[in-house]
Amino acid sequence: MSKPVPADAPPSVAPAPEAAAVDGGGVTEQPEPAGGGVRSMVERWKMDGVPARARLVLRALAWLFSLLALVVMASNQHGGSQDFRQYPEYNYCLGISILAWLYATAQLLRDAHRLGSGRDLIGTRKASAFVDFAGDQVVAYFMISAMSAAAPVTDYMRQKSDNLFTDSAAAAISMAFFAFVALGLSALVSGYSLSMEVLV
Repeated sequence: MSKPVPADAPPSVAPAPEAAAVDGGGVTEQPEPAGGGVRSMVERWKMDGVPARARLVLRALAWLFSLLALVVMASNQHGGSQDFRQYPEYNYCLGISILAWLYATAQLLRDAHRLGSGRDLIGTRKASAFVDFAGDQVVAYFMISAMSAAAPVTDYMRQKSDNLFTDSAAAAISMAFFAFVALGLSALVSGYSLSMEVLV
C-alpha cells in the first residue's frame, strides 16, 4: 500500500535518458559518433584565423606544383642529349623540386596533426611562427635559384630546336615557378603571423 504524498512535497525528477552514467564515482563519457575526427578537424579549421587557413591552402598548392615539377623533369628522358641527367641545371632543378615537395609534405602533415589533435608539434607559438617563416623563405629562395639556373639553358635550346624535350623542361620550370609563387605568398603570411606574435 503506497504512502500518501504531502501536497507541498517537490515532484520527483527522473534522470534524463541522455544523462551520462556514473560508474565508480567517475562519469563515463558518451562515445564519439562516427566521423567525429573529421568533424573536429573541420571545426578547428573554421576556428583558425584567416592567415592560418591561407597558409595551409598555399602550402597545399606548393605541394601540388612541386610534385608536378619533379615528375615532369624526372620523366624528361628521350635518349642521347635529350636527357635531363646530361644537364647539371636540370639536375639542380629536380633536386630543389624534391626538397620543396618534402618540405610542403612535412608542413601539411604538421597542420593535419594540429587540426586532428589540437596541438602543434612545435612547442610555443613564437617558435612555430619562426619555423614557418624561415622554412618558407629558404625553400622559396632555393626554388627561384633553381629556376634561374634552368631557364636560360632551356631558352637557348629552344632557339635551336623546339621539341618534346625542351617543351617538357619548360613545363617543369613553369610548375616550379608556380610552386615558388605559392611558397613566396606563404612566406608573406608567415611573416605577418610572426610579426603579430612578436608584437603581442
